[in-house]
Amino acid sequence: MRIKKLLSLGLATAMAAGVFTAAGINLQLQPAASDTGDDWLHAVGSRLYDMNGNEVWLTGANWFGLNCSERCPHYLWSADCDDLLREVADRGINVIRFPISSECLIEWMNGEPKQLTGGGMQAAYNPPTDMDDGNGGIVKAGTYGSINKEFVESDGKTYIDTERAFDIILGKCKKYGIKAFLDVHSPHADNSGHVYNLWYGKEMADGTMVTTQLWIDSLVWAAEKYKNDDTLLGFDLQNEPHGKGQEGSAAAKWDDSTDENNWAYAATQCANAILEVNPHALIFIEGVEQTLSGAMAGDYWGMPDRQTNSPYIPAWWGGNLRGVRDYPIQLNGSGNSQIVYSPHDYGPSVYDQTWFAKDFTTQTLLDDYWYDTWAYINQEEIAPLLIGEWGGHMDGAKNQKWMELLRDYMINNHINHTFWCLNTNSGDTGGLWSSFSYSINNVSDTSNGTTIFWEEDKYALFEKSLWQTLETGKYIGLDHQIPLGINGTGLSLNEFYADYAATEGSNLDGGTVLSQSGSIVTPSQTTTTESTPLDLNYGDINEDGKVSINDVIVYNRYIAEDTTVTVTAKGLENAEVTGDTVVNSDDAVKVLRYLASFITYEELAP
Repeated sequence: MRIKKLLSLGLATAMAAGVFTAAGINLQLQPAASDTGDDWLHAVGSRLYDMNGNEVWLTGANWFGLNCSERCPHYLWSADCDDLLREVADRGINVIRFPISSECLIEWMNGEPKQLTGGGMQAAYNPPTDMDDGNGGIVKAGTYGSINKEFVESDGKTYIDTERAFDIILGKCKKYGIKAFLDVHSPHADNSGHVYNLWYGKEMADGTMVTTQLWIDSLVWAAEKYKNDDTLLGFDLQNEPHGKGQEGSAAAKWDDSTDENNWAYAATQCANAILEVNPHALIFIEGVEQTLSGAMAGDYWGMPDRQTNSPYIPAWWGGNLRGVRDYPIQLNGSGNSQIVYSPHDYGPSVYDQTWFAKDFTTQTLLDDYWYDTWAYINQEEIAPLLIGEWGGHMDGAKNQKWMELLRDYMINNHINHTFWCLNTNSGDTGGLWSSFSYSINNVSDTSNGTTIFWEEDKYALFEKSLWQTLETGKYIGLDHQIPLGINGTGLSLNEFYADYAATEGSNLDGGTVLSQSGSIVTPSQTTTTESTPLDLNYGDINEDGKVSINDVIVYNRYIAEDTTVTVTAKGLENAEVTGDTVVNSDDAVKVLRYLASFITYEELAP
């Protein structure tokens, strides 16, 4: 009897079209139809793919401020937004995580956005039009003030509202090939609001209580508003749900209950609601702080802690995804193809955790913390990861060592990430920017006058983790049509896969090049090796004498009970590679792992 264990919708669709890629294997390059609506992403296993089946890698940074009382990304009080985003793109950052508050989203949803203020943004265009100087000459528009001029009304001085401002910012992101996603950082607008445990139970400035339903409603409203703009790729549902286990209902937990403080349940309800209005949006789901350890029978959430044999396992706020193993998020329909789990991870300069109390290495970090807390999700092909926050001070010691180890682990294991942060005003980490200067005398077609000073040592450490070609170091964007930046160092997705993927490749997975036939070779390889059949030609379900993506397509059609495909008894013998005596999606995934060079042909055998 056939076991109808089907692959995800995204995988099935890609296979049916003959364009599936495994670990960056591009099997059929198709140009995007237009520059609108063609950049949505989906997950297969632990990787993210575009609509053509090409693997993508999100490598970006955080820019906070929308979550704060200013309701505007910080440092627009010192610099021109266009200048900042252009240089961010030129520096290779292909996605920005924008923290925002539920309060700000609710104001937008209710049609009551706050007006920008001079405390949040310096914006002017003075004079707003060419004027007579009184001496027979003309004073050109913008002579006396030309900074963030799109953020004021036609009089050149009255600030627009925060919703319009964010729409302009998104437009500038699109202009420079940058993608974005929103992160609900706190229920209320507060410059320290991220310290609150939960996504509900906090009052807004006008006295409105942010409830779970209001939190969901505001995100669904945003998903509806931006569903036709693939510049905004998705939503990080809540920043760092946390709290100690002994706090009980006041702390975020992860289990199989329908309790309001069960983050897994709340995230499921919210994600399903978002995907009903935009099924293409990525859903970024963070972890919690503590999970039950199972140390003793009868332990329960909310019980007092013990000095030894604790009932709770600690982690960074939002960093604990151990619950995914027993209670993974299960969304309606094909919604699981949009899930990206998003832990946060920091080094000893933020807090000197126990796993730093030794001469730590990548392996000790995996053994002591990373693997069971979040890395297993990637390694076991459960879902993609995006490390939503990582970063810290350059101390020349333990913290810098930790940043380098995590950076290299993410590069070698195709883990998406957004660095914390661009801003200089993050007290426990610092930022990538250092300071700014602005001069209206430096106005030109490509610059509104901002000079941006970067923390160059920190950027140099971070830069290695940006998606880029192996030889020429060109940064790879996520827009099919628009190159990343304007200085010639960035590429669009179409440019990369058409002209670079099979020549110099990229630093994804520590360095991969696609051969002309579509298989992966390492940078040191010059030829691919054909598999040598064992007793059976394992994986060769179509019996054409080789194992290829065509076999995976036949697998999927057979599993879906497509009556137009014929598989012989010998083909079924070849196809069963997992040793469980049935042919199902597990066999197809194992063949894909072989095609992606994760396992050898000998390991493909059951």
